Amino acid sequence: MTTETAPPRMRIVRHPLRYRLLEVRRVHRVTPGTVRVTFAGPALEGFCEQAPTDHVKLCFPEPGAELPVEPVVENDTWMDAPVEPITRDYTIRHYRRDVQELDIDMVLHGTGVGSGWAAAARPGMRLGVFGPRGSEEIPFVHDWYLLAAEETALPALARWLEMLPAGVRVIAFAEVPGPADEQVVETATDLTLTWLHRGDAAPGSTDLLERAVRAAELPEGTGFAWIAGEANTLRPIRRHLRNERGLTKDQVDVDGYWKRGVANHDHHEDEHTDHA
Repeated sequence: MTTETAPPRMRIVRHPLRYRLLEVRRVHRVTPGTVRVTFAGPALEGFCEQAPTDHVKLCFPEPGAELPVEPVVENDTWMDAPVEPITRDYTIRHYRRDVQELDIDMVLHGTGVGSGWAAAARPGMRLGVFGPRGSEEIPFVHDWYLLAAEETALPALARWLEMLPAGVRVIAFAEVPGPADEQVVETATDLTLTWLHRGDAAPGSTDLLERAVRAAELPEGTGFAWIAGEANTLRPIRRHLRNERGLTKDQVDVDGYWKRGVANHDHHEDEHTDHA
């Protein structure tokens, strides 16, 4: 499925590390299980984002507190401190520089810190936003793209579809609980998007994405695959793309956004292990 031309390499663009205390401007229920929180404020001046997977750390208040602990930053480095903020990683959904607004889509599941805060979010509440630290830039010059994600990675999937060039061939799969959780995404690509419904199965417990990727008919030419979701379910997909599909390490980005049974999973421990 690849040509002899070497695929372009991903590059990391670093941004100045900055903490911002922002106010909730709007709260919108996108689906039964996803809340879009719009943050705003002059602190967004200078905010940087430029790649589909750009993400920030949201800093949450301690129980009973109104404001989060502010991280200590010195010389563009996050320093250890006696009290650290409670953080969770979230993909940027939209950033509107002209009106200084930042949208973050937050999934409601379980009793986690982020889910609990999102369920109670109201205009006027304040939250800390840290980052993004950098952008993973992939030149949009491939002949086709294979994208797959479950709901925690839907914001990044949507950004891919919005940012890819008009007319490029895209095959995408999105796993959600059911039809009510499907979202409308604007794209100028030549897109085939298949929604996969897991029903009552627990998030991160199915092989729906793996089966869909294995069955996908990929076009000729040089392609790129981006897959994101629960870390354990992605390992066989990574092996399939590399070993059976023959994609090179520079054509595959498999990113474990979370891991079942692990609170505040650092997905950087899992992402790009195929580049090692």
